[in-house]
Parts: sequence; structure tokens; C-alpha cells
Amino acid sequence: MRIDLITLFPEMCQTVMGESIIGRAQKKGVLQVHCHQLRDYTYDKHNRVDDAPYGGGMGMLLMAEPIADCFEHVCQQVGARPYLVYMSPQGSVLNQQKVKEISSHENVCILCGHYEGVDERVLEEFVDEQISIGDFVLTGGELPALILADAISRLAPGVLSDDECFEEESHFSGLLEYPQYTRPSCWRGRDIPEVLLSGHHANIKKWRHQQSLLRTANARPDLLEKLELSPEDQRFLAENFQQNDKE
Repeated sequence: MRIDLITLFPEMCQTVMGESIIGRAQKKGVLQVHCHQLRDYTYDKHNRVDDAPYGGGMGMLLMAEPIADCFEHVCQQVGARPYLVYMSPQGSVLNQQKVKEISSHENVCILCGHYEGVDERVLEEFVDEQISIGDFVLTGGELPALILADAISRLAPGVLSDDECFEEESHFSGLLEYPQYTRPSCWRGRDIPEVLLSGHHANIKKWRHQQSLLRTANARPDLLEKLELSPEDQRFLAENFQQNDKE
């Protein structure tokens, strides 16, 4: 997978994407991340990439031509047209299903907005999808872009040691993750569930799934509404979630 970020702060993006798991994946050659300085694609002697909006109003807009030139340069580098995402509060809210969809593209380019946004014609001409990370406003699109880049990078083959590293995480299957414990087995009078010490993998797997169901029902019941639960899961929740409430 190759990820390109179009940004006014490439050093910031490079620093974040160069660390930890994502950084190691780049060194192994299983992931490429390229950060492009938008100011390198302006013909203005002052390297300006923004201008006042037609019709008046507060703030400035990123101009169309520098973005277009930068994206077209990325296309030439890649040898194909990447899937272009614009980070915007007007986009659909990011979730794990959307992460999986975007990660299916071999080449992804992410445009970081600034000021009051970008010239609408850029969205019409180039952008495939707009993505939001929530209903709030930040000073720029770099942090949202890095969140998306990190999330899709983890799903790229070879980035994590095993698919199980992400397949059992919260949201991947639509459920929140089950409780987890490490040594010691008894900490300050609190014992871990006995099933985890049994060595019976089938029972452990069943317990974890049931705990994910309970945790999701308690913390995010809206997620359960989107899932098609098996009759066994429905019975388990009917018997145990009500009991959990009483306790």
C-alpha cells in the first residue's frame, strides 16, 4: 500500500508516520508514505496557496491550482490515479467499516484542508470521498488525515504480524473488544476469570465473544442495532444483559 498526504505541514506528518509500527512497516518495505508540501506547487513568488473567497466572508480558501498540480504530480509518481480523500467536517464520519473500505485501495491520497476549506471545484474534479473524524472543528486537516492514514495502514498486509492483531479489536467485527488481563492472575484481591486459566481454547473464544456482546450492549447499544445477531447471541443477551442491569 502507498499513502500520499497533501499538506502544508509535511514534517509533522512524516514525524508521526515514521514512528512505531507504521515506521517499521515502511522500513520493511510493506508500506510507503509520502508527504507533499502544497506550497511547492504554487507559482506565486510568496508561495501562497490561499486566497479570499468570492462573494466575501471570513477566512481564506485553499486555491484549486496548487492542489490540482500536486495531485497530478502524485498520479505521475504512482503511475496510477490514487483514491483521493479530503478530510472535511462535511464528510461521512469515519468508522472501522469505512477504514476497511478505504484500505482496499492499493494507493490512497489524503488532502489536508486548512483555513475555511478548499475551492469547491477541487472537490468536484478530483475528490472521491470526504471523511470526517467527528462533529468538531480543528485548526487543520493534518490530525484527521494522520488518524485515517494510521487506521488504513494497520490493515495493509505485512504491517501487523498477524491478521488476528486487528480482527479481534474493537469495531472490526462491529463489537467492542472483550476484557483482557495479564500477570499476575490476582492483583489487589482481584482475580481474573477462571476460564482464561483453563487452557480450553474453544471455551475461551466463546467467553470472549460473549463478553464483547455484553460490553457492546452496555457501552454502545447502537452498534448492536447494526448487526445481525445469531439466535444463540440473542438468547445470551436476553438472559445475561438483563441480569447485568439488575446487578
